[in-house]
Amino acid sequence: MNWRFLRRAVALVLVLGAAVFRYWMIRLRGPLSLERRAHWLHETCSRVLKSMGIGVDVEGEIPRNGLVVSNHLSYLDIVILSAAMPCFFVAKTEVGAWFYFGEAARAGGTLFIDRSRRASAEKVAAEIGERLKLQVPVLFFPEGTSTDGTMLKFHTSLFEPAIRDRAPVTACGIRYVLDDGRAERELCWYGDEALAPHLVRTLKAAGFRAKLQFGEARVYAHRRSTAAETSAEIAAMRAGCFSEANSVQHV
Repeated sequence: MNWRFLRRAVALVLVLGAAVFRYWMIRLRGPLSLERRAHWLHETCSRVLKSMGIGVDVEGEIPRNGLVVSNHLSYLDIVILSAAMPCFFVAKTEVGAWFYFGEAARAGGTLFIDRSRRASAEKVAAEIGERLKLQVPVLFFPEGTSTDGTMLKFHTSLFEPAIRDRAPVTACGIRYVLDDGRAERELCWYGDEALAPHLVRTLKAAGFRAKLQFGEARVYAHRRSTAAETSAEIAAMRAGCFSEANSVQHV
């Protein structure tokens, strides 16, 4: 019997159940604003990470508005980034169909995009433009899918609302550090792996910290150059040394 797995699994189920209860208690007080939805997801994800034994170290200033773009290692990135800050995510339509997690994402104000349909991308881009007017950042993964840590070329279309409205864009690099020294890719979720085996492997892990590094918020003039520059910035973050000598927050 893997007691670490059992303890974390039970804690996770209790946290998820409590999250549903809190959501409906808030709903009883009246309609939820988009900002309140983002804060509910932020609070829920903070508790989820603790139940799973995942720590988060943050370097740099956490953005409060605008567009945030990050590399993508697994579905855990959504929980990790939401625990670090209230934000609205842009996710693939498939995520909306996941048991429990799809509904939780929808309740938290997530925008769902079907990248195979141009109309869907245009609709989501318009919705991002509206969300950028709020004091909660919009976050998406320009690679379009999670990877084993090898960065893919950034898609450019969803940068357009920020370019048009001159909203600040912040790059964020995310890395996984396993306490037992195993490579990051051991906890990445990519290819055709099913969600359940990966979740089990994560709950069994001896120890795991996510390292987030936020760059400086900048206003850009062109979406293609924005994609290229933020991709290069994130690659440099991941290649560099995350130093405890710098100002680091622990989530």
